[in-house]
Parts: sequence; structure tokens; C-alpha cells
Amino acid sequence: MPRVYVSSVIDAPAGKVWERVRDFNGLPRWHPRIRESRIENGEPSDRVGCVRDFYLHNGDRIREQLLGLSDYDMFCTYSILESPMPLENYIATLRLTPITDGDRTFVEWSAEFDCAPENAEDLVGGIGTNVFQGGFDSLKRHFGA
Repeated sequence: MPRVYVSSVIDAPAGKVWERVRDFNGLPRWHPRIRESRIENGEPSDRVGCVRDFYLHNGDRIREQLLGLSDYDMFCTYSILESPMPLENYIATLRLTPITDGDRTFVEWSAEFDCAPENAEDLVGGIGTNVFQGGFDSLKRHFGA
């Protein structure tokens, strides 16, 4: 089972970063690859079980389901329901941890999934670079780094 793990430090308080990323429907506001997003059936975007349906700037459509969300522990876990990527059983977690030295944030994003062995390296690299690190770089720019 391939695993993707990316971590970084954002020069902003964890509470401020969490305000920016906690909205499960808010990807277009902070991730540069996301064009638009909506929560299906008009559900609240912080309700575990809700499904976001979003489009990348290249037109690809992805549907994901919120599996866990904690304001106390500052994490969200979700699964991919539909995607053009050749993978299955994708589960990811975005987690924030306060760094008290300098009032910064340690961010980590991880995922595990199943795929054909010949696709694993490209998927791990693409998700790690384009999705996870791309999101972190955008957050760093937003918070002034």
C-alpha cells in the first residue's frame, strides 16, 4: 500500500492556519489547483460524512467524503470516492500542530491508498508534490512567507 507523507512549517499561529483550512468545502480559497467546490445535498461542510464535489483547474472532477474533523486536535481525515487517478481506498489526513517556539505551525498531510504497482511511484510523487506540498506552499504565501 503506497503512502504519501509531506510536512512543513508555516510561519503563523496554528489557530489562524486552522481557520483557513478547516472548512471541508474551502479548498478553492487556499489550494491553487482547485477551481470550485460544493458540498452535496446542502449539508454543513463540517459534518462528518458530508461529500465535497470539486473541480481542478484542468477540469478533472474529484469527490471526497469527510471521515473525521477535530477542532481540538486540528485535523481532518477524508477519503476519495471518485477520481480520475488510478487508485482505490484512498484515505488522507491533514493535521496541524502548534509550534510554541515562535508561534508557528507544523503541518503534515499523509495518505495511503491501493493502486497497481506500476502506478505507485507516479501517484506518490504527484500527490506529494502537486497536492500536499502545493497546498502548503500556498498557505505559506498567504501567511506572508
